[in-house]
Amino acid sequence: MSSDIISRYFKKGAEIEISSDDVGFRGSWYAGTVVRPPQNDKSKKVLVEYKTLMKSESTSQRLREEVGLVQLRPAPPPEKRLKFKFSEEVDAWYNDGWWEGIVTELLGDDKYAVFFRSTKEQLHFRARELRLHREWVYGKWVPPLGQANDDEPPRCNQMQNDSMPAENFEHNFSPGTLIEVCSNDEGFEGAWFTATVVKDLNNEKYLIEYQNIYDDKEDTKLLREEVDSRQLRPYPPDIGIVDRFEVREQVDALYDGVWWVGVISKVRKNDKYSVWFKDADEILSFEHSDLRVHQEWINGKWVIPPKVLEL
Repeated sequence: MSSDIISRYFKKGAEIEISSDDVGFRGSWYAGTVVRPPQNDKSKKVLVEYKTLMKSESTSQRLREEVGLVQLRPAPPPEKRLKFKFSEEVDAWYNDGWWEGIVTELLGDDKYAVFFRSTKEQLHFRARELRLHREWVYGKWVPPLGQANDDEPPRCNQMQNDSMPAENFEHNFSPGTLIEVCSNDEGFEGAWFTATVVKDLNNEKYLIEYQNIYDDKEDTKLLREEVDSRQLRPYPPDIGIVDRFEVREQVDALYDGVWWVGVISKVRKNDKYSVWFKDADEILSFEHSDLRVHQEWINGKWVIPPKVLEL
């Protein structure tokens, strides 16, 4: 971040938004002000004061914290937008902060259903509680203020034409069903493991058997594990052969037998691609055959999300 941007947007008293790296709070932004900017060119720490978070539940004193510059951005100017589109990425005002989500249903009467990938929850919001999701990239808002990203219509499969239910969708998996499992472990965000259902344990948990992970105690035996039903989804449907992926398109990349969610950052020669993984902030090379179209399992429907706004 250049010194010009720092002196312009993060001086003492500046209105800002602060992100968190804590587990369970990723994808959220909180309003605050700069109390003390970086002390010198080498310092990357800023003392901030939150507007909606307090030091404790028993006090009205606002929380102050030293954070890195990479966790800060200017407060976006207010928008007058009152309507949002299906599959549009938005920020929703929830629990004293703005949380990144995707519009999954237009409910009418100024209400929307928003799905949060991080928690796999769908909640309802009024239009005044939403804003268009934007990224702060090199001193500019993407998409620019006052401009929606309408040039890229969302690509969806036929299931999107049906009306989605407003509540969370629960799927009952019978023994022998091929599924995919996500992990809550650090370092495995955005990863999906292929597995088979062994048994429904009748308490929102399933006994599953992984296809590519072996038990540490018995090297020749596939690992079996009890997992929460919220970590499971059906195996994604085959949507046909894709001749070519494009830059900014979301994909699943097969790495060490596991599917990882990434974004095409470069189309290379000989059917190869560079794929960027947001959580790890890493770019790796993949063959075309090791990629598939990324699909989201939202309320019992498979949805193909639009391209990301910016890499």
